[in-house]
Amino acid sequence: MHLAVTAGHSGHGKSALVRALTGRGTAGPGRGWADLPSGGRIAFVDIPGGERSVPAVIAAAATVPAVLFAVAADEGWTEQSAEHLAALDALGVRHGVLAVTRADLTDPKLVLRQARERLTGTALGGVEAVAVSAATGAGMGELAAALDRLAARLPVPDPDAPVRLWADHADSDGGLTVVTGTLGGGTVRAGDELLLLPSGGRARVEAVESGAEPHAGPGAEARGFARVTLSLRGGAPGPGVTAAVTPGRWTLTACVDVRTRFGEASGRLARQMILHLGSAAVPVRLRPLGPDTARLTLNARLALHVGDTGLLRDPARRAVAGVSVLDVRPPPLVRRGDAAARARELASWPDRPGGAVILARHGVLRRSELEPMGCAPPPDAVVPHDGWLADPAHWEALRARLAEEAARHAAERPRAPGVPLETVRLRLGLPSRRLAAALVRPPLRLENGRVHGPLGTPPPVAPPRGALSAGTSSPGMPGPGAPSPGALPPGVAAAVERLRAELSRAPFDAPAAERLAELGLTGGALAAAERAGAVLRLGDGVVLLPGADREALRILSALPQPFTPGQAGDALETSRRVAVALLRHLDHLGLTERRPS
Repeated sequence: MHLAVTAGHSGHGKSALVRALTGRGTAGPGRGWADLPSGGRIAFVDIPGGERSVPAVIAAAATVPAVLFAVAADEGWTEQSAEHLAALDALGVRHGVLAVTRADLTDPKLVLRQARERLTGTALGGVEAVAVSAATGAGMGELAAALDRLAARLPVPDPDAPVRLWADHADSDGGLTVVTGTLGGGTVRAGDELLLLPSGGRARVEAVESGAEPHAGPGAEARGFARVTLSLRGGAPGPGVTAAVTPGRWTLTACVDVRTRFGEASGRLARQMILHLGSAAVPVRLRPLGPDTARLTLNARLALHVGDTGLLRDPARRAVAGVSVLDVRPPPLVRRGDAAARARELASWPDRPGGAVILARHGVLRRSELEPMGCAPPPDAVVPHDGWLADPAHWEALRARLAEEAARHAAERPRAPGVPLETVRLRLGLPSRRLAAALVRPPLRLENGRVHGPLGTPPPVAPPRGALSAGTSSPGMPGPGAPSPGALPPGVAAAVERLRAELSRAPFDAPAAERLAELGLTGGALAAAERAGAVLRLGDGVVLLPGADREALRILSALPQPFTPGQAGDALETSRRVAVALLRHLDHLGLTERRPS
């Protein structure tokens, strides 16, 4: 069955037309459909007129693909007609039929011409127009034929698409939540589990009503497009439900980047507006980015896909602007220039970005993150590990950066056995160590959790000026003149080598006092090793290898700033005791800054 919403000035005969076409009431599930000459059916969502009809038309038209637009022959085009048309045009509704009603009261030709002129230049500019009289029946056959041709042109929803039922009515009934709305695609069945918004609770479908009678049990189902009533058990009961969606198939978000369709720059829009998407009406804060792009911060989470279309409305100015959702997980805009850079990026995006565009923006994503954005994985996506996808250009750039990091590490720490994998992950901004490991390919190699450069190659050139390196003197960080462990007494040198082996896999896992004693580093031996620069001795009995403070500083610099001691310990893969000792040491050197919590 197909669906159409009615629109037009209050009292221009919309409901009378629907009654004449259907012989029934309107707007409810299982009522208000017309049998078409071809044998098909079309149902109507009839919107009452009045001063508050614009939000109702927006809510209905946002979920229904076609419109039956009524203009009375004896009254002609009105301000409310223009408001309804502006809303439909902003939403991009392009399928419909224009009905000039009450043609029995006056010659409809003048109003037919007037209405056609008003529709010209809008998305509805090419629709069929028919003069009718619901009172006498004149023109009703032509209207039914026009609706039949309209139905043949309407898009066919994908029955396998994820369900998103926008709720225009929700209530409680005997422990069940009863939700009524328009199903725009997909299939909902009794027994399905749906996510209820805005609460995020899960509920089980007990019964489905999309025809004259409700149905329950395994065979009950409804497919979009359809007006549907669901009886749900669980979740958040009551009238607060705004949508019921398939879990894990939508991105739940309260911040989106959009393209605006307003006829003027986005900067001319009000900063506080109402976003209409589906039947939801959510207050938003608008931040202009480019001439036709903006960031919207929503007062409540919505279940969205990239490419969703909606409408921004300014009730004070009675102005509307269409929007297309470009990104449901936009990056933060915190530094000077971020907004301008984001505007330049979005300017090149289409209104409905595909998986390739979104993956290129994020670089690396889980498949389970990309698909809920409404994007299919691009065919050339790199699959570095099960469940992960990477943009090919970004992945090659990461490989090049990894080779640079390995070379820099070898230059700065020629005696250290490769770059720890966690350090690689942090420096490259990767969400998983497995991804860091997947980047390693010959001539690089991965051994014992560290990435090593090519075998048998001399250390590369020194790092750029200003970078910390083995030759950069800094208080507490031994420079090139520090004695080497080889100058120590044999027993102490052997103890230091045992410590080096101990810390080879976990450079920040400082041995406890008992273990230092077992290694032979206590009392005079430990003091001699410290004087020779063979160990780095910190407070609270923490003993590490020389250069551990430089490595810690590099890793901590890659963290989001500021960070806590606990986050430092996680990044360094060590205990809070060692992390705090390192932070105090770096603070004493003036290389970190304490901030009040």
